[in-house]
Amino acid sequence: MYLEIPQEVLSAFEPAYPNAHPTISFDVTAFGNGLINQSFKVTYPEGKSIFVQQINTNVFKTPNYIQENYFHLWQHLQNKSIHFLMPLPVYPKNKALLYVDQTGKCWRAFEFIPDTCSLSIASNSSQVYMAAKTFARFTASFHQFDAALLKETIPNFHNLAYRYTEFEQALKNASGTRKEKASELIKELQQRIAYKSFYIFITGSNDFPKRVMHHDAKIANVLSAVHNGEVICPVDFDTTMPGYFFSDLGDMIRSMTCSHDEASTAFDKMQIIKDYYKAIIDGYTEAMNHLLTDAEKKHIHCAGLMMIYMQALRFLTDYLNGDIYYKISYTEQNFDRAFNQFTLLKKLETFLEEEFNFKMQSL
Repeated sequence: MYLEIPQEVLSAFEPAYPNAHPTISFDVTAFGNGLINQSFKVTYPEGKSIFVQQINTNVFKTPNYIQENYFHLWQHLQNKSIHFLMPLPVYPKNKALLYVDQTGKCWRAFEFIPDTCSLSIASNSSQVYMAAKTFARFTASFHQFDAALLKETIPNFHNLAYRYTEFEQALKNASGTRKEKASELIKELQQRIAYKSFYIFITGSNDFPKRVMHHDAKIANVLSAVHNGEVICPVDFDTTMPGYFFSDLGDMIRSMTCSHDEASTAFDKMQIIKDYYKAIIDGYTEAMNHLLTDAEKKHIHCAGLMMIYMQALRFLTDYLNGDIYYKISYTEQNFDRAFNQFTLLKKLETFLEEEFNFKMQSL
């Protein structure tokens, strides 16, 4: 059984293993728990495996950009002999970057790295530290790469000014009922418009250079060796594109330092895990410190605040728009998600003031 991979796709990637024969069968298993793309492990009779993925073109409108970006990055590592692992791309027999099947679905493949696993959540600060260091090493490996070569696979993905404009537009069009329910949360987010202002400031300053950023920096996107837990490499580079220092650092803080995930409604129990926050900052700055500008170092604690604020805006915007972007399992879920992120934002603001004497007004 080939699950959801057509035979033509399996045959398209055979050239990677020339001993394979058109009449033989392949062992295909679904792989991972990603919410966007469908992923599979395909094993050939001689035992070799590849990682095959169908790209979600509803999310990635120009799928070629994903593979073009990946090829540029992978080739840079090879040309510069940089010892940072990115899985080897496997191209279809027509040598295209992607394979498009008869129904128009887009597929791509990579080498399968055996005996590895990824964590859904961290269980200790050492894991958090290594994840942060890995994403920092990723960006550092492309310090001499022209980030302008990369295409925007999702335009305005971490553009806080754009997200705030979307929020304002949603306020104009929202139903009275939803606007009333969210009224206090709306006011709280509006009162923190300084975060948007700071984003505008950094995008207009040479002190904050655009860098190669992963843009989905979470521990689930780090592969580790099964036998000893040693970090092997990051994965899932679909959103890798030019960005600013706060993106990866802030996303790790957002996704790893809270005691409860973004789906939780236990708002009164949410706390910042202090050791995890410090581990992220330490791991990231250890690998990036010599490359960070003085301005980036000065504003290092802005990263988590900006990303959490942005995600709160995005959830609330979707709630006001009638839940048209994020999938929901109950009517008020996007409101709860937004309130979850706002709660996390307040917790982080208090934590930074107490631990680092860093206040929102200092922006």
